[in-house]
Amino acid sequence: MAAAPRLFPAVTVALLFCFPAAVRSRRDVLELGDADFDYLATGHETMLVKFYAPWCGHCKKLSPEFEKAATRLKGTVQLAKVDCTAHSETCARFGVSGYPTLKIFRNGRDSAPYDGPRTADGIYHYMKKQTGPDSAHLKTDEDLQTFISHYDASIIGLFSGEDSPHLAEFLRAAGLLREQFRFAHTVDLKLGEKYGVSSESVLLFRPPRLDNKFEDSVVVFRDYLTIGSLRRFIRDNIYGLCPHMTAENRDRLRVRDLLTAYYDLDYHHNVRGSNYWRNRVLRVASKYSGRGLTFSVANKKDFLSELEDDFGLGTSDGGELPFVTIRTKLGHKYTMREEFTRDGRSLERFLDEFFAGHLKRFVKSEPIPERNTAAVKVVVAESFDEVVNDPNKDVLIQFFSPSCPHCKKLEPVYRDLADTLSSDPNIVIAKMNAADNDVPLGYDIQGYPTIYFAPVGRKDEPIRYEGGRELKDFLKFLKSKASHSVVSTGSRDEL
Repeated sequence: MAAAPRLFPAVTVALLFCFPAAVRSRRDVLELGDADFDYLATGHETMLVKFYAPWCGHCKKLSPEFEKAATRLKGTVQLAKVDCTAHSETCARFGVSGYPTLKIFRNGRDSAPYDGPRTADGIYHYMKKQTGPDSAHLKTDEDLQTFISHYDASIIGLFSGEDSPHLAEFLRAAGLLREQFRFAHTVDLKLGEKYGVSSESVLLFRPPRLDNKFEDSVVVFRDYLTIGSLRRFIRDNIYGLCPHMTAENRDRLRVRDLLTAYYDLDYHHNVRGSNYWRNRVLRVASKYSGRGLTFSVANKKDFLSELEDDFGLGTSDGGELPFVTIRTKLGHKYTMREEFTRDGRSLERFLDEFFAGHLKRFVKSEPIPERNTAAVKVVVAESFDEVVNDPNKDVLIQFFSPSCPHCKKLEPVYRDLADTLSSDPNIVIAKMNAADNDVPLGYDIQGYPTIYFAPVGRKDEPIRYEGGRELKDFLKFLKSKASHSVVSTGSRDEL
């Protein structure tokens, strides 16, 4: 008698072929495709999806950070990915036009674009804030104390009842801002009495780790509650006199002139030690408040590459003492060269010099070439004004990187252009290594090579070159844009 067929393996095989792209990677990232996206996405309350292409360099850079974040978020937020070269229908449906594109989905519906940081730690913290309700409902004082005893700041709404119109507006604001801030609310006004509030209002609690004697740890919002007014209140008060700058909040802090003291700061393991130097910065900050400068502290280890690239600093600079910089909203940079003293006097002298306009800006620059006789003039940051901003010369400048293959391909054409125009005394063909020199304001360098034209009389309005990269293309452009008749050593047909 023949043995009965075994059904279990067949069922398993059938399930595997129902959703061929639904394979959970060993790294906790769910792979989705055209056949299974809707089916699987609806099974997750919150999901972050990365739409990518295997050949995309930025996607490859993001991949290990995305994997690490997926492991840390396992059980709370599902991370998934869609290969748009294999599943173009899904990517087109969600309007994906560049890679990588990250979107937040709630129960299978496209909820919002992800515009947070792209490090594992940044993705983790950003997406943790996407879980649960937009605003936690607090019922007791114990609930409130637990909520505000947190690493980050807390915004608490106090309302008279569930039907309060102000509560509805507060919840709408929480839904829009939850990725940046933590919200909670209560309908028990008694919870606000210990903070001097007995009517409907909003309380902003700064992080307990940043508590200090120079400012209040709780700020009360008393304006008419709208999404806009609440957003402004949070923006103006969330950071206080001296916030802790991180990779996640630095862009929001740098919309103003910003002083930062960098040192071995670690609020996770050494709150007291971290606040030792911050309190000294705070003492000085309280004297200079209202003068348009924001103060902050940061962990030097988190910004080593930035300090090296932007300020030429190494790991030993500052030693155990804070190293202080100022970066203005216009991009100007200054460094405090005097050693940070515990009484804050050195910091005060640095600030007095800054506000008096006596400080010399820090500029990252290669040395000015001793000989610069080639047809293509070499420009460095220190010589940029002298060469490119020469008021009597039209200048075409190429920003390049030594490692850029496209720049190397352009080099012979660019040299031919300079040779062709070498007899014209009113035009300069120049190049600058943008990887090792600060690029001035007004020049937006997103990739290499990037070419700009700085004409006579309009040095503050350089024109980005978007044309072809043959000799005749450059000559045609210069003929149309130059402030004078271009003189060429080539044939007239080239012009």
